[in-house]
Amino acid sequence: MKDQSVIYDLLVIGGGINGTGIAADATGRGLNVLLCEMNDLASSTSSNSSKLIHGGLRYLEYYEFRLVREGLAEREILLKNAPHIIWPLRFRLPHRSHLRPSWMIRIGLFMYDNLAKRSTLKGSKGIKFDKNSPVVDTITKGFEYSDAWVDDARMVVLNAIAARDKGANIMTRTRCSDAKRVGDIWEVTLNDNITGEKQLVKTKALVNAAGPWVTSIFDEALKKPSPKKIRLIKGSHIIVPRIHNESQAYILQNEDKRIVFVIPYEDDFSLIGTTDIEHIGDPATACISKEETDYLISVVNGHFKHQISNKDIIATYSGVRPLLDDESDSPAAVTRDYTFEVDAPYGKAPLLSVFGGKITTYRKLSEAAVNGIINHFPDADKCITAHTALPGGDFDNQHNLQTSLEQQYSWLPHKIINRYVRSYGTLSHKILAGINSLEGMGEYFGAGLYQREVEYLIQQEWAVDLEDIIWRRSKLSLHLTEKEKSGLEYFIVTFNSSKKVTSTCE
Repeated sequence: MKDQSVIYDLLVIGGGINGTGIAADATGRGLNVLLCEMNDLASSTSSNSSKLIHGGLRYLEYYEFRLVREGLAEREILLKNAPHIIWPLRFRLPHRSHLRPSWMIRIGLFMYDNLAKRSTLKGSKGIKFDKNSPVVDTITKGFEYSDAWVDDARMVVLNAIAARDKGANIMTRTRCSDAKRVGDIWEVTLNDNITGEKQLVKTKALVNAAGPWVTSIFDEALKKPSPKKIRLIKGSHIIVPRIHNESQAYILQNEDKRIVFVIPYEDDFSLIGTTDIEHIGDPATACISKEETDYLISVVNGHFKHQISNKDIIATYSGVRPLLDDESDSPAAVTRDYTFEVDAPYGKAPLLSVFGGKITTYRKLSEAAVNGIINHFPDADKCITAHTALPGGDFDNQHNLQTSLEQQYSWLPHKIINRYVRSYGTLSHKILAGINSLEGMGEYFGAGLYQREVEYLIQQEWAVDLEDIIWRRSKLSLHLTEKEKSGLEYFIVTFNSSKKVTSTCE
């Protein structure tokens, strides 16, 4: 077993949005950070969300005013810092008076518009649905308001890149199997899942941001009971051909008082979700049930003229949200707020554990988490993430960047440049550096994916296998044929073998 001589300031367990966010925040303050993730970045909860940056309109019903205010404030920050992967989205809420009276919705939307400063998004308004509307004829009125869409998995990867660019060591496919205090140092054993190699790493502080596995880290690595309980709440989604041609998303009220989103997705599809089901067992086993599928289909068919069925489902996914156990009776009512537990006996190395949270507030959570242990690092700088663009996000708007890239790389098809803008932003230049023709992009795999981009994802973004590339670094799985996927997988395996790819990116 290797014994590293370097002593890190901070070792973060977990490569989801909270773990990578904490790593990016800490490196921005000058700390030396190592992050380990047992699978791929964003391989669990953080890539299986509803892909929204929002305050959470429905949380107002549970009096979560602080959470909503914080979410709305963070929405503004993230829209400015990541304009390539986050953009405004209008939502339409069909009114069903027997579920919630219009006065209640108006009050809720007024609060939603005004709980936090709103400078980039339009306010809410009442709307009418005419005979050309996609909703059923019995629904004639509704409301419209603003939130934002996000490529959730790419936001995780970009935070990892931000941390790496400031010196962090990001180790994917690497499991923390043991962690013990030795005075003012943590000694942590890391297992490389690709090579089987073990190494002993030393760090001044340890962060447990393992998401659904946060309590498992206590049981298996720390060998002590978790100070907090979490509830694993499964949220499932289905993807179907586009239900309507409008640019807006829909938020549907159901008879059980829950809501379901219908979101325009990847141009040709509608993303429908989510559910709230208690999950028992390994979070990795979560998958959609027949009952969840029937539920989502039923809610959609109760609202839209265009009816869907099981045969329309192109793909599904399920994520397990590790929510703080507040003893709520209903899974839907469990708080999405977060908390920390800091274990720092005098003279001993600190341990900070993250419980709960939602993707919208990851940056604020990360800032608060690092603040929780920053007194152990008196030379650390202040947090800079509120005013720092995520990698690739240093541009004013998508249209101007698209125009600039089309002028500089006129040989590249418009559709590919459009996807690059919405995935990589100004990082597109790294992929295209030194290339002056389509032939220079190498082998073509379909759906606008070329060898050059695949190599970039493997060498710079920790992608290792097919799923990493077509589901998390992109959503091209929805556009590639099975034959094209097989060809791409063969290339990935061959490329990795020739380069002896490991769990880190140079």
